[in-house]
Amino acid sequence: MDEALPLYLAGEFRQTPETRPVHSPHDGTLVGRACLAGAAEVEEALAGAWGARGPLARLSTGERSRALARLARALEAGREAMAALIRDEAGKPVRLARQEVDRAVRTLDLAAAEAERLGGEVLPLDSTEAERGRTGLVRRFPVGVVLGITPFNFPLNLALHKLGPALAAGCPIVLKTADQTPLTLLRLAEEVHRLGLPAGAVSVLSCEVPRAEAMVRDDRVALLSFTGSARVGFHLKAVAGKKRVLLELGGNAAVYVDRSADLGLAARRVAFGAMAYAGQVCISVQRVYVHGAVHEAFRGRLLAEVARLARGDPRDPEVVVGPLISEAAALRVEALVEEALAAGARVLCGGRREGRHYEPTILEGCPARARVVREEAFGPVAVLEPVDGAAAGFAAINDSDYGLQAGVFTNDLQQLLQAHETLEVGAVLHDEVPTWRHDAMPYGGVKDSGRGREGLRYAMEAMTEPRLLVLRRS
Repeated sequence: MDEALPLYLAGEFRQTPETRPVHSPHDGTLVGRACLAGAAEVEEALAGAWGARGPLARLSTGERSRALARLARALEAGREAMAALIRDEAGKPVRLARQEVDRAVRTLDLAAAEAERLGGEVLPLDSTEAERGRTGLVRRFPVGVVLGITPFNFPLNLALHKLGPALAAGCPIVLKTADQTPLTLLRLAEEVHRLGLPAGAVSVLSCEVPRAEAMVRDDRVALLSFTGSARVGFHLKAVAGKKRVLLELGGNAAVYVDRSADLGLAARRVAFGAMAYAGQVCISVQRVYVHGAVHEAFRGRLLAEVARLARGDPRDPEVVVGPLISEAAALRVEALVEEALAAGARVLCGGRREGRHYEPTILEGCPARARVVREEAFGPVAVLEPVDGAAAGFAAINDSDYGLQAGVFTNDLQQLLQAHETLEVGAVLHDEVPTWRHDAMPYGGVKDSGRGREGLRYAMEAMTEPRLLVLRRS
C-alpha cells in the first residue's frame, strides 16, 4: 500500500503530509499508512459536523434507517476484505475478525431498526381542576455533535456502536480512530461516503493526542463517547466541560463457579473468555473464583481446555490466541506475572513470552493485592482461586475498583438472584463468561469501569434530549 489512506472530512477525502505507518502485530510487516489530521483538518471536521446538525435532523427516520441498512449490506458484501484488514492491523485471529464484521453488520441493522422506533410519550397533565384539558407530548431531539473515540481491539464494531446510534438519532459524528488501528475506520469511510448523507454528518480522522484532546474540549461537541482505559477516560471527562460524557472503560472481570455448576461448560467458556484474542478485551475473564468442593476438578478441566486453544499466526483460521498489539503490551503482561510469582503465586500453565506473543497463562495463589489481580491485565492471563462458597465468591468479585460484567456458573436459582442483587457490576451473566455481549443489550459498568450505557437504544437515549409540548384543549 503505497499511498496513505486519506481522512474523511465533512464529506470529502483529504490527504495530509503527515502520516502514520501501521505494522502487523504478528510479524511487523507494513500493513499501510494513515493520514494524520492537523489543526486545520480537526477544525474542518468539527465545523462540518456543526453545520450538519440541521440537515441531518431534518432527514426522516426512514431515510436515516435506510442509510444505516445500506451501510450494513455494504459491510456484509465486503466481509472478507474487512476481516483481513482487522486481522492484519490489529493482530486479531481471522476467525475472530470475521465475527467482528458479522457483529458490526448486526449493530448497524439494530441501529436501523431503532431509528424508526425512537419515540416519546403522551402524558396526562389534568390531575386537578386547574389543569383540566392539558396533555403533554414528549418527543426526543438530537443533542448535537457527537465525538466518538474508539480503541484498537474492536476497531470496527465499537466504532459502529457510536456511529450507528448517532446517525439513528440524527446527530452528526466525528470519529477519531485508535492510533494502532486507523485503517479499518478509514476504509469504512469509503462506504459511508456512498450513503449520500448531508456533508458533515460523518467525519473520520486519525490524529495525535493533543488534537484529540482539543476536540474533547471544543464546545461545539455536545456528547463525548469514549471507549478505552480508565486513566484516559476519566482525564477526558475532567476536561470535557459541560458536554455529556459516555465512558466505556476497562475491568478485571471475574467469574464464580459454584459446586452445582456444569464444570465442563464453565471450563470451556472460561478458557475461551480469558484467552481469546490474547485477552485484549475489556471484559476478558481475569479472575476465577471456584467453590472449594469442586476446585481441583475444575482446575484440571480448565487447564485441559486452555491447552486445546490454538495460538500463533492470526492468519490461521484455527488460531484464537494471537499476538498482543505491541511488544510493550507483552512486556507489561510479563511484568505483571513476574511480580505475582515473586509474591508467591504459582504458574499452572504458560508464563512465557516470545516477542509480542505471550502464552495463555493461569496463575494460582496470587496475593489479593497483586497487580495482576487488581489492575486490568489486558493479556492472556487469569488467576484461579478457591473460595468457601457463593458469598465469599461474590465478595471477592466486588473487591475491585472495576465493575463491568461478571459471570456466575450455577444451577441454584436463589444463588443467581443473590448475585444479581449483590454484584457491583453492569451485568451478571448466568452460565456464561463476562466476555459475552449482545449488541442490543445495555452495556456498561460502574466504579472505574465507566459511566452510562451503550447498546443501540440506550446510547440513543443519551444522544437525544426529551422536549415537552403541553397541549391545552379549548
